[in-house]
Amino acid sequence: MSRIDTHHHCLPPLYRAALQRAGITDAGGRELPQWSAEASLETMIALDIDTAILSVSTPGTTFLPEPADATALARDINDYSAALVAEHPARFGFFATVPLPHVDAAVDEAIRALDVLGADGVVLLANSSGTYLGRPGQDDLFAALDARAAVVFIHPAHLPGRGVDGIPAFAADFLLDTTRAAYLLVRNGIKRRYPNIKFMLSHGGGFVPYAAHRMAVSLLGDTGASPADSLDDFADFYFDTALSSSPAALPSLLAFAKPGHVTFGSDWPFAPLAASQLFAADLENYPLDPGTRTAIERTNALALFPRLGPGPQLPNSVPLPARIRRNAGRVVMRTVARMMATR
Repeated sequence: MSRIDTHHHCLPPLYRAALQRAGITDAGGRELPQWSAEASLETMIALDIDTAILSVSTPGTTFLPEPADATALARDINDYSAALVAEHPARFGFFATVPLPHVDAAVDEAIRALDVLGADGVVLLANSSGTYLGRPGQDDLFAALDARAAVVFIHPAHLPGRGVDGIPAFAADFLLDTTRAAYLLVRNGIKRRYPNIKFMLSHGGGFVPYAAHRMAVSLLGDTGASPADSLDDFADFYFDTALSSSPAALPSLLAFAKPGHVTFGSDWPFAPLAASQLFAADLENYPLDPGTRTAIERTNALALFPRLGPGPQLPNSVPLPARIRRNAGRVVMRTVARMMATR
């Protein structure tokens, strides 16, 4: 077994019980699946996964409006996860849950989970009760994470506002939610002010690889940031392949992400085993050189989680390929030309 799965969910019994008490029976339009550590281990064998980094999916603790209740649940989830990792240290890791949007409580729990429990990182929802990552007021949390060079796994949640009948959130809204958070983290300078944080975007980054040039042009008009710098910030995210390794999605992701910034993800159990196997097969069948394939499936994750074994030492920043910078300039020039023509 060789893969390291950076997008593998857990539903501890105490968490499921809390959801049930609140009347929550689904996440993103999918019924809450059954989960156990034993079932995870069986799935990992089927998907050739050596180690899975566990995380709680949406809604996290956001369904509990009282900070004390959300904090208590986050602590219980993290204590459970840490105990599971202690029992299977080579097979599991975990991203700690923190009680956002309550920033002070989230800081305290992030520090406890990383410093005391040995969490491999933290999971943050793209939006918590409508408050997006990257909005003002979150600097204390980012400072604590930056000081610890933390891996931050960004997972989508339900979009604020009413959904559209017939479109389950996981089908399209989740991708937009991730993209919104990424945009704000770049727009508001979080990526640059806290360079030690390794932000990982779920599901191939949502729309980020496909739409990054468009977003860079938007930032030019909004903040004056150079398109090349904005593109560099977007490409500096880490990305997982969960439900995103199709023959249509992979070319965009691999052309855009920086070297060493793509990791394997299954999204199990919210993605049934058959779906995880389908996307894993797409990755297996995609024409990659052996080094790139091994990097995506294992060694890129080893660089993020060195406790799992020796991995490559990646620089914090790798310049974008000249081709992307050149294309960014062309996009800007065409945009400016159109603006001038309409005056």
